[in-house]
Amino acid sequence: MTTSPITTTRDGAVLLVTLNRPKANAIDLATSRIMGEVFRDFRDDPDLKVAVLTGAGDKFFCPGWDLKAAADGDAVDGDYGVGGFGGLQELRGMNKPVIAAVNGIACGGGLELALSADMILATEHATFALPEIRSGTVADAASVKLPKRIPYHIAMELLLTGRWFDAEEAHRWGLVNEVLSADKLMDRALELAHLIASGPPLVYSAIKEIVRDAEDSKFQDAMNRITGRQLQSVDVLYSSEDQLEGARAFAEKRDPVWKGR
Repeated sequence: MTTSPITTTRDGAVLLVTLNRPKANAIDLATSRIMGEVFRDFRDDPDLKVAVLTGAGDKFFCPGWDLKAAADGDAVDGDYGVGGFGGLQELRGMNKPVIAAVNGIACGGGLELALSADMILATEHATFALPEIRSGTVADAASVKLPKRIPYHIAMELLLTGRWFDAEEAHRWGLVNEVLSADKLMDRALELAHLIASGPPLVYSAIKEIVRDAEDSKFQDAMNRITGRQLQSVDVLYSSEDQLEGARAFAEKRDPVWKGR
């Protein structure tokens, strides 16, 4: 009997996604396709608001591409499935928050997977690297994302040398939101997920689309698209019951009741 490399647990409006491929949680093509289906279904499920992604065990979050599978015939340019590698970093319309709970080693594609999340929490013993340079290949997604997330010269050093760095350094450069002891990582990740899930989902959707759309735009061009309601999530928000509910709750001095419509 084959065990799925991905386990999911629903906790109210929160989906916990665990990568579970002993010994190291490496991702092959089949696993990537499953992850794509998991995150696509999460994106499309109106009852789910936030996802938490972590790895099984306490040593590896994810080392990225499964080199043993590649040696057995998995092509590096093969069918990763919907959402691209790891099912998340190229998934269109992913307008729900995702938290990465990095429980150990996150290198190569594993670090790129964490970079696809909106927030990253890490254990004190977590370590990171982009070692592709040593294998004569490129960390493509990280080359796009990392210089936009941390200081350019630091990002280039990490990309060009492939050196390892710890959670404390990752936090210092703003790559990681919080560093926690191993026994507190998942409690904090789920606490944060439930806090976000209690908020207005249409606003979160608008925030994610605005951030994504504005990444390579001039400020005024981005603002014009927002105020002109050219972004679908913004247009939905401005016409929603939740938009009125927020104002009414403030006026009535009560907590808002978000309906996501």
